[in-house]
Amino acid sequence: MKRAVEHRIGIQAPAELVWELISDFSTWEQWNPVHPRAEGQLKIGTSLSVHQALPGEPVRVIQPVVQDWVPYEQLHWRSTRLGGFVTAIRYIEIENMGPSSSTFSNGELFMGMLVRWISRDDRRKLKAAYTQMGEALRDHAEALWSARQNSPTSA
Repeated sequence: MKRAVEHRIGIQAPAELVWELISDFSTWEQWNPVHPRAEGQLKIGTSLSVHQALPGEPVRVIQPVVQDWVPYEQLHWRSTRLGGFVTAIRYIEIENMGPSSSTFSNGELFMGMLVRWISRDDRRKLKAAYTQMGEALRDHAEALWSARQNSPTSA
């Protein structure tokens, strides 16, 4: 059995700029309300330290493992829940839609023996958080893209 939570949003900024924000963990605190802090290397099999701030819950530090990453396209990490009986794959993906637009998807896929214990309320809370993250990334990326387009050095 599997369960999933996802949010997708269009961004009026190139995929390269969106990847720049995603791949630079040191900037996450500037735009990311769900993961205000992340540390580690983008290297398959490497552990990350990620602060997770879900609505109505205290911030907690998770230590997922990088499952996969492709520059300018995706970052996936894996963690476990419920004593290891549920595997969670957190994904952040970017689709290039043209020279100045992209689509951003972020979500989580749950698999395992106790996946039914990932409640509807938990999934709703995650959906709201991932929506908030997508909108914050969109707003930050579009503002940065606009500023770069209007800077004297862009001509």
